[in-house]
Order: sequence, then C-alpha cells, then structure tokens
Amino acid sequence: MVGKEAYPTSSQKEFGEKCAVFGLYNRSDHLEVGRITADGLHALQHRGQEGSGIATSDGSTISIHKRKGLVKQVYDDEDPASFNFDLLPGNMAIGHNRYATSSKKSSDCHLQPVIDTEKKLTLVHNGNLPDTEKVEKFLETYGINTSDLNDSEMMHAAILHFKNIGASLDEAVVKAIPLFKGAFSLLAMDNKQIVVARDERGLRPFSIGALNGGYVFSSETCALDAIGARYIRDINPGEMITANENGLRSFEHSRGEQRLDIFEFIYFARPDSVLLGKSVLVARKNLGGMTARETSHSDADIVINVPDSGTPGAIGYAQESGIPYEEGLIKNRYTGRTFQRPGQDRRVSEVLQKLNPVREVLHNKRVIVVDDSIVRGTTSRELVRMLRNAGARKIHMRITSPPVKFPDYYGIDTPDQRALIGAHKSVSEICEYIGADSLEFLSYDGMISAIGLPESMLSTSCFTGDYPIDIGKRREEIVYQKS
Repeated sequence: MVGKEAYPTSSQKEFGEKCAVFGLYNRSDHLEVGRITADGLHALQHRGQEGSGIATSDGSTISIHKRKGLVKQVYDDEDPASFNFDLLPGNMAIGHNRYATSSKKSSDCHLQPVIDTEKKLTLVHNGNLPDTEKVEKFLETYGINTSDLNDSEMMHAAILHFKNIGASLDEAVVKAIPLFKGAFSLLAMDNKQIVVARDERGLRPFSIGALNGGYVFSSETCALDAIGARYIRDINPGEMITANENGLRSFEHSRGEQRLDIFEFIYFARPDSVLLGKSVLVARKNLGGMTARETSHSDADIVINVPDSGTPGAIGYAQESGIPYEEGLIKNRYTGRTFQRPGQDRRVSEVLQKLNPVREVLHNKRVIVVDDSIVRGTTSRELVRMLRNAGARKIHMRITSPPVKFPDYYGIDTPDQRALIGAHKSVSEICEYIGADSLEFLSYDGMISAIGLPESMLSTSCFTGDYPIDIGKRREEIVYQKS
C-alpha cells in the first residue's frame, strides 16, 4: 500500500494542467530514448513551459530527471556536471511538459513524471479531472492521504495501489480507470512496459508512431515529425495500448466516442500538427476566411495578425477579403504563451514584453486585427492600446471563434466563469472594454463549417456549456443565460 509519505508534499492543490506527454518504447537499447524523448518534448514546448521531466527504464530500474524550466534548459547536456543523458539509460521512456493553471506560485514537487519513492511506477498525464471525489474516496478507503495530491498524483496512487496488491501494470490501469472522471491522455511505465490510455471522449489529442522498430506516443503529430517517426494513427477514445517485449496490444477500456476539444484547432495545437486527419494550419486559415465572409471589412487598409496562433487566421482573412496582409506586431520569440501564464498581473505585463508594434506599418492606417479568441479581454485591451499608441487610425478586432462563455474543466486555464468576459458582457460591451472601434466574432456555425468536421466529433463546451464528460459538482458553478 502506498501512503502519503510516498509522494513529495506541498501545500498546493487543485492544479488543472493542460500539458504535453511523450513516450517511446523500443525492444532493444540501441536508441537513445532519453535524448529522443527530450527532442519530442522540445517540439511540444508550446503546450507547457513551466517544467519538464523524463523517466526511463532499462528493464530493471527506473531513472528520472525533472525540474522547472524550458526543455532546452532542463536537458542541457553541455554541462555534464549538472546533467547528461547517461543518467537516463534504457529502452523505454515517458516524458512531460508542464503547464500549471494555478495562480499560486508553482512548486517543483508537482512536476511530472509522477513517481513513488520506491520507483515502482511512473506516470505522465495530459488533461484534467474536474471531479476527483471518486478517486479521493477510493484512496482514502485504503489509508492513502490525498490532501497534498493533485489529480495526476491521485491517478498514479490508484494504479500503484492495484500493482501493490498483485496486478500487472495493464491490469492495474484497467482497474483504476473507472475512478478517473475527466480528460486524460496518460502513459504509465514500470520497469518492464509502458501502458497508454485515452479517455472515452478523446478530449486531448494523442497519436502513435513508429521509429526504427520502436513505437512512439505523442500529444501531437508535430513531435513525431521532429524525431523522424512515421505517424501510424490516433489512439482511439477509450483505448488502452500496452508496449512491451511482446510488441503492441490494444484494448478497449471504455466505449469511446470522439469529442476532441475544438480549442486544439483554434489555439492550442501547433499549426504543423494534424488532428483527426485535418491540418491545424489549414483549419485556422479556413477560420480566418470564414470570419472575413461573415464580418464587415470595408473600413480597412490592412489586415494584421496577433502572433503566433492568430497568424493563419489573419492570412485567411486577408486572402478572402482582398485586403493586404501586413505584420504589424512582432513577437519576442523568447517569451511563453500569454494565455498560459498563471496569474493575470503576469499575463498583462508580459503582453508588453511579448509583442512590439511596427509604427511604420500602422501609422495612420485603418487596421483589422485578427486574433483566435478573446478569453478574459486583458490581452486584447492591451493590444488595442499599443496599436493606438503606434499611430493606428482605426482598430477593428475580428475574432476567428465565437465568444467564450463557459469555463473549461478539462485542462485549459479558464476555470472561473466570472473571469470570462464573454460570459457577462455583450459584444458591444466587450468592444467598449477593449477600446476597439469595432469588434466582430465568427459565428458558431461558421466555426464548425470552417474546421470541416462533424460537430458531433468535437467538444465545444467553452461556447455551449455542453460538457461531454460529467464535471460532477463543478456544474453547480455554471451559470446558463436564458435565451
């Protein structure tokens, strides 16, 4: 039995994380699994910049390295005294990039991979369990203190409990999954095998590839490309896969129904990834083109982007409208993603560090500014102020998605409906708040049409309040406006 002492402790709790996971299994140890996993995580850096970690196994012992920082910092092997990949030997590996959505100062002790003190089991998890009551009660029944555990650590504790009473890793995962209520793409590893599982709605992307006789598991296909792996297929909703010396085996742990989070297309995924057979880049350009068809644009000289996720939409908007596209904002490539940074004060201040207006492009121009979303309104308000100070004569904001009205409980940093400007202000009120001359959003139907997938395959909970996986008591926090 595992108790509280088997995990690092902290006063922090209730982290909701939307991160990156990556794994690699090879029957022999001729691949540098640690280095390859680091390369894969580097390609997934956009999904989290707070910290990173890798665990490997050589068939008998699990080795682990994790700390706060960007991927290139965490695995900097130019100084062998602090880190080198010889510390991560073996033929299998799992890795994680962390993005913590708590506004409190983050703690190293919640970095993944999660591992117990005896190093029997390690786990990485992308997603969030909005309702942990079931798994908490289960663990507490067996004397496992959950007061300092986040959702990923509870998942690890539940699987480890079943292993400790005699189950194999795959059996333990199957027994534990009914306790997990929410979104998860996870990899669990002991010293012999990796087990991969995806929730029954497939809310987060998760793919499998092949590399030199081995198998790769990744949050996005862009990481497969980065290491030279061949994409095989997406892991199905409700599917579990084991990778061991006997090869790959697939099981259905739950009856699956695809409901990928639509925000992966709108904002989160890297543009060179492919989701459900659709190019993210093409989808974002289509969203921009559809926005141009649905909104007014006669009072404009140029179209500019909000880099980086707004760039394809701006190109699509310009192509459809016939208005010249210009780069009116330059991004500092050494900052993280503003939407992801915990805490609003940091979020606002980093807009100034992240983007710089180009006065020569903007001066005395009527500007259409294309962005992918408005969540809290703070970034858009700061952008409008910057553009006016740079000499823009008129500023028309065009958003390639509808207003966000409901919180995401599956891992994106929108946990409080009161913080969502679209939940309590009309479009005209939002326009006044951000200080733009006009503001228009893409319609819901236009968004679905532009992405090119059936609405039934997508989770649109941020726009509709329809949650495809039960959020439990969190539903009491939601306010639905009468139509």
